[in-house]
Amino acid sequence: MKSKESPEDYLESIYVLIRQNGDVRSVDIANYFGYTKASVSVAMKKLRESNMILMDRYGKITLTDAGREVASRVYDRHEVLTNFLVSLGVSAEVAENDACRMEHILSEETFQKIKTIVKEK
Repeated sequence: MKSKESPEDYLESIYVLIRQNGDVRSVDIANYFGYTKASVSVAMKKLRESNMILMDRYGKITLTDAGREVASRVYDRHEVLTNFLVSLGVSAEVAENDACRMEHILSEETFQKIKTIVKEK
């Protein structure tokens, strides 16, 4: 992964961790990326300020509707692109890393064409 994650990457990680564990806290995100809790706290503050997440007094993080929409879209792109690259013969690890970068830069038109190809396989 990149050394500095985008807000979309943080939202996607929250989405994935909620699906896996049901609950997520900053420490879980820090462990997910291998970052310090302090650096994740800065990112969580920005996501709260942009109304993408809510955090209760115990530190449990939930996605707002807007946050869930972004996270779900990024997660879908990541999964489709990873599967596409693996189907081309790219190793799973490289496909994961490349998909993480590609998910942010591909146009919607290109992504939809790739998604069609992946679904046909």
